[in-house]
Amino acid sequence: MPPTPATLPAPSTSPPSPRRSVRLALLLLLPFTALLALVAARWSPLLAFDHGIATSLHRTAVTAPGLTSVNKIFSDWVWDPWTLRALLAVAVVALLRRGQWLLGCWVAVTAAVGTALQQVLKALVGRQRPEWPDPVDSAHYAAFPSGHAMTAAVAGGLALWLLRLSGARRRRLWAAAVLVGVSVAGVGLTRVYLGVHWATDVLGGWLLGGALVAAAAAGYARRYGTRR
Repeated sequence: MPPTPATLPAPSTSPPSPRRSVRLALLLLLPFTALLALVAARWSPLLAFDHGIATSLHRTAVTAPGLTSVNKIFSDWVWDPWTLRALLAVAVVALLRRGQWLLGCWVAVTAAVGTALQQVLKALVGRQRPEWPDPVDSAHYAAFPSGHAMTAAVAGGLALWLLRLSGARRRRLWAAAVLVGVSVAGVGLTRVYLGVHWATDVLGGWLLGGALVAAAAAGYARRYGTRR
């Protein structure tokens, strides 16, 4: 005899509620807005903070070519934005093949908005990247916010949201959270270590990427509920 609804096992995880997602988006967006204002105003203490970290890491990068090569591999291949976008594309295709067209399109649009938003902000802020007489790597376009850091935050955040939405078990969700955390932190460190970004570029990318995913999750839940 099939179990009645009262006896069905409770899901191991529950999708985030719209209210909690909105709060998270605001908690991330407010410090990002403050950081954006300080970067745009070229606030001297912030510039000194960035320069100190960048100079210290650059000395290490120049004197440790082996470690620098490892950082390049992770930055340019493993955590490259196009690699992360490709992984998101695989997830979107999997959702579409399962008939979850709405959710798949929601993920794709969120990722596209993140890419467009970072490029618009880069153009508007126009922050210069660090310049070195002995660079170990190079990058193009303006610096703030970091595209690598923001793409990692968006891709990782969307992956965790999809896992929660699918009712993943807590152990699996925690393992994914650790992997995402290491990747998001790691890509930010590699960009500063290689001397192509300031630390606050990376922080801005993290904050804005997280806020975007939280806002997307809140919008989806408000419009379509938290159905798995």
